[in-house]
Amino acid sequence: MTSFPALFISHGAPTFSVEPGLLGPQLTALGQRLPRPKAVLVVSPHWTTPHIRVGTTARPETIHDFGGFPRELYDIQYPVPGAPALATRVIEVLNAAGWQVSADERRGLDHGAWVPVRYLFPDGEVPVFQVSMPAGLDADTAYAFGAALAPLREEGVLIVGSGSLTHNLYEFRGPVTEDAVYAREFAGWVRDTVVAGDHDRLRRTLDIAPHAKRAHPTTEHFLPLLVAAGAAGAEAPVQVLDGGITYGILSMDSYVFGSSAQH
Repeated sequence: MTSFPALFISHGAPTFSVEPGLLGPQLTALGQRLPRPKAVLVVSPHWTTPHIRVGTTARPETIHDFGGFPRELYDIQYPVPGAPALATRVIEVLNAAGWQVSADERRGLDHGAWVPVRYLFPDGEVPVFQVSMPAGLDADTAYAFGAALAPLREEGVLIVGSGSLTHNLYEFRGPVTEDAVYAREFAGWVRDTVVAGDHDRLRRTLDIAPHAKRAHPTTEHFLPLLVAAGAAGAEAPVQVLDGGITYGILSMDSYVFGSSAQH
C-alpha cells in the first residue's frame, strides 16, 4: 500500500471555485500524478464542533456555506461519494489515540472541502469525507490531532488540512492596490520554516512569525497547516505549491508533505 502524503491547501475565498489562479492548475496536476487514493479526508475550519465528528454519509451534499458572492458559485455541485467504512475506521483510530469522537451521518462537504478537492479530482470519482476540527485546538493539539490521523496515510487515505496561509477578513473587502507587504513576509517566513522541516518553530508561528496577529486575527484557518504537518511528521519531504496572493491579502501557498511529494 502506498503511503499517501498529507496536504495543506489554502482554499482562499469562495471565488477560488471559479478563479483557479496559480494554485488551481497545480492542484489538478498533483491529483493526476498521485496514486488514486481510497478516499480524501478533509479537516476544514468551516466545520468546528465541541468534540471531533466524522462524516459517515454515503453521498455528502455540496454545502454552500457563504453569502454575498456571485450566483454561479451557488450553482456548483460536487457530487462525490462518501466513504462510510473508512470514516468508521477513522473513528477507531482517533478513539485509540484518546480523542473524543463520534459519527455524523448527515454532514456534507463545506466549501473548505469541496472547493480545493474539486481541483485535485475534478472527475468526482474519489470518495471524500470530512473530520471536524474540535473546538479549543491550539498549535500543539492541532499537530497532535494530525499525528493521530497519520496511520490512515498507510491505508489509502489522502489527508487534507484545508485553511488559509493568511486570513484577515477584516481587510478582505478593502481596496486592492498591491499585495500587502505583511502577507508576503508572513508567508515567506512560514515557507522557510516548512521547507527547513522545523516543526517546533512551525508550531510557534502565531507567537513568533512576523505580522502573525495581522495575518491571523483568529487561529482557525492556520491550524489545518499544523494538522497536515503533524500527519506527515518532521522528516517528510516537502513540495511547495506557490499560490501567490489573491485580493492583496490572502496567500494561497500550499504544501505537500510526504514521500509522494517528489514523485
